[in-house]
Amino acid sequence: MNPMLALRQYQKVSGHAQTSEASPHRLVQMLMEGGLDRIAQAKGAMERKDVAGKCASISKAIGIVGGLREGLDLESRADEVGELDSLYIYMMKRLAEANVSSDPKILDEVAGLLRTVKEGWDGIAPPSPQF
Repeated sequence: MNPMLALRQYQKVSGHAQTSEASPHRLVQMLMEGGLDRIAQAKGAMERKDVAGKCASISKAIGIVGGLREGLDLESRADEVGELDSLYIYMMKRLAEANVSSDPKILDEVAGLLRTVKEGWDGIAPPSPQF
């Protein structure tokens, strides 16, 4: 994961400029949390029949997943990175389908996938510095 891309993507989609204190690992966590939040907002907008809100939230979720994808080090040639790239592409396509069809089940599917990736990412958190 390219930390500078993660930082720029997080600032772009969240509107938060105060990320200089966050580690690269934490920035990726924040992106994933933001993606899950936007998916939840889109689902709520669907329930309220708020088309504009649904579209805006799904668009932001797609941007976040795209940012996560852009941060992958595809040159490493690791199979896992390629699989994660494919998963991110799949998530973005499914989010677009959810936007067109207004199907909350698709949002649940993508949220579940993103949650699983986040749990894995959370599990490899670097140790906190000891003072």
